Amino acid sequence: MVATSPQHSSAATILVLGPARSGKSEWAEYLAKERQQSVLYIATARTDPADLEWQARIQQHRQRRPANWQTLEVPWDLAATIQTADANTCLLVDSLGTWLTNGLEQDDENWNAQVKSLLNELQHATATVILVAEEVGWGIVPAYPIGRVFRDRMGALVRSISALADTVYLVAGGHALNLSQLGTPLPTQIRGAKL
Repeated sequence: MVATSPQHSSAATILVLGPARSGKSEWAEYLAKERQQSVLYIATARTDPADLEWQARIQQHRQRRPANWQTLEVPWDLAATIQTADANTCLLVDSLGTWLTNGLEQDDENWNAQVKSLLNELQHATATVILVAEEVGWGIVPAYPIGRVFRDRMGALVRSISALADTVYLVAGGHALNLSQLGTPLPTQIRGAKL
């Protein structure tokens, strides 16, 4: 079955999931191009000139993007960016895992408040929002506490966003699957994940 791009309505929330190097960012970029709207690329990564490998990854992403796309670095306050986005704009947020990392030291109360604010803005967004997220919980339980916090928060974040997204894709091995068409949502009473 061919993964198809979503209907081009005036606003939509699209979640693109996948493991490392699966092609999830490329698929999200393809979907953004297909929207035929002005694209604002939301880079959640913080640049670090001392980390040459990280700079090379960032440069690789930049080279793939069309020259007419605007880029905005938003390491933390995604909710405010979504709230102020123009209705004719497509926001491409890459990635939620990096955004989570930027707030990993937040205690549970502050983290949950940030996630609730993001979810609220996604529900009321007038712009199209495409979010790229890493699937990280398919391996072993991390041996160190901060790794377990990251994995658990990421799983809960992805599950919460997918519950309100118009379309959810899983990208693996260079193939995109439309989970919204192929999957069966969990029953309502068990859909909510603990933040």
